Amino acid sequence: MSTPRTIGMIGIGLMGHGIAANLLRHGHTLRFLEHPGNQPVDDLLAAGATPMATPREVARGAEVVILCVTGTPQVESVLFEADGVLEGLDEGTVVIDCSTAIPSSTEAVAERVAAAGGRFMDAAMTRTPKEAAEGRLNLIVGAPEALFDEVRPLLEDFAENITHGGPVGSGHTLKLLHNYVSLGFSAVLAEAAAAARAGGIDAAALLEVLGNGGGAGVVLERLRPFISAEDASGFRFSLANTFKDIGYYNAMAADLGAEREVAGAIESLYRRINEAGHGERLVPELITLLAPGNSP
Repeated sequence: MSTPRTIGMIGIGLMGHGIAANLLRHGHTLRFLEHPGNQPVDDLLAAGATPMATPREVARGAEVVILCVTGTPQVESVLFEADGVLEGLDEGTVVIDCSTAIPSSTEAVAERVAAAGGRFMDAAMTRTPKEAAEGRLNLIVGAPEALFDEVRPLLEDFAENITHGGPVGSGHTLKLLHNYVSLGFSAVLAEAAAAARAGGIDAAALLEVLGNGGGAGVVLERLRPFISAEDASGFRFSLANTFKDIGYYNAMAADLGAEREVAGAIESLYRRINEAGHGERLVPELITLLAPGNSP
């Protein structure tokens, strides 16, 4: 168990709620930003968490500030706008960005946090809200080695597998690489499953063939309940966030001068689905949306 700390947290969504609950369970003092995008917080309040009206108030007196927001614009907003985190940041406070963000922005953010007297690390998450609630997230961290070693015991209070990817920005770079592969495979598998339905292929037969061959893996298991029984709960990730993450990957690839022909096609697919108004639907539902006659 880590040493109890005073922690400020911004972003009590599907993933952030699990992080917050585990921090409280491990004896930390927690204050969080009141926000309409939060999940219900009655359990957090009952466990001693304190709501705050502004990011500045969340940061004031905190030893650590954890950001668990949607992406780069939200990170920059809560840090730098009026009444933002930087206005309340104490000398030496650690800012941990658990969002998915564009690495070039992450590096610039880290510089501004350092100029304000804070210390910054990116700690991008993988896995699902279920693992977040269980304290079993995967974290991919970009930070100086000394800071990583200092903060790791705290990270272990809500994460199971923690990878130090390198300096600041490495966590977000690796997260985008991971999400490109994961969400790209989701698109490929959704197209294949939609084609299988159109071709009259039994779902159990499709799952058996894929599972025994090159289609086996985590993404297949997440989509399996929908392929077999229209149950989308195995992959609770919205198509809006999917489109955002693939867009971030392509922005990063452009910054790096990396090839992105396949990534461009995948982004085009998710853009079309989102522009048709399906952004709030979950990734497994892409199978239905791509069925002949349904595709936007």
